[in-house]
Amino acid sequence: MTESTEHTAPGDASTRMHEAETRPMVGSFRFWFTNQRWEWSPEVYRMHGYEPGEIEPTTELLLAHKHPDDRNHVAEAIERSVDQGEPFSSRHRFVDVTGREHNVMVVADRIFDAHGKPVGTTGFYVDLSDTFAEAARTTLDAHMPELIEARAVIEQAKGVLMRMYRINAEQAFKVLVWRSQETNTKLKALAQQLITDLSQVPPPPAATVAAFDHILLTAHTRIPAE
Repeated sequence: MTESTEHTAPGDASTRMHEAETRPMVGSFRFWFTNQRWEWSPEVYRMHGYEPGEIEPTTELLLAHKHPDDRNHVAEAIERSVDQGEPFSSRHRFVDVTGREHNVMVVADRIFDAHGKPVGTTGFYVDLSDTFAEAARTTLDAHMPELIEARAVIEQAKGVLMRMYRINAEQAFKVLVWRSQETNTKLKALAQQLITDLSQVPPPPAATVAAFDHILLTAHTRIPAE
């Protein structure tokens, strides 16, 4: 860990480790292209092991936390965002201030100015680490009746997420449930809308994930009212 990720961490190691066990699964962020300014929700601070506002999130700090094998990949994604106005979407690992490794999926969409020019990107960190296995089992139990009723379409949507983001079935289900809860949308309706919206995803590989991020984050707005 570099100095930039160590000197701001107050409290003893045992306190940090206890806090790590209760960190959230999802947090939001914004990144502004012109001045490369990051905004983290309290959840993203806590994912990294900080208290909200304890440090100023910067690109340098962000990269310092990344797993060494993923650091260049994330740096390239940030560079594309700034140079080409692309959303900051990524699948990578980072290491928090306690030394715990997190496997995260970042889904994002563009922020446009009044003239339709992309000026930033906003989205979510979704922590897919094994730390949240118990929470996933609880969520599965809560949604079991709905799952049985709508198994086919939900399995289809899970398959799409698994392929698009290179995640497993349990992780794909957690992503669907997160969007369902976040948008107060029925799981079946959300899954069905994602499958319907697949026709909007362009074939070129470079644009595929960015386009799918957009429909994942906005599918709930296109579901007809009951």
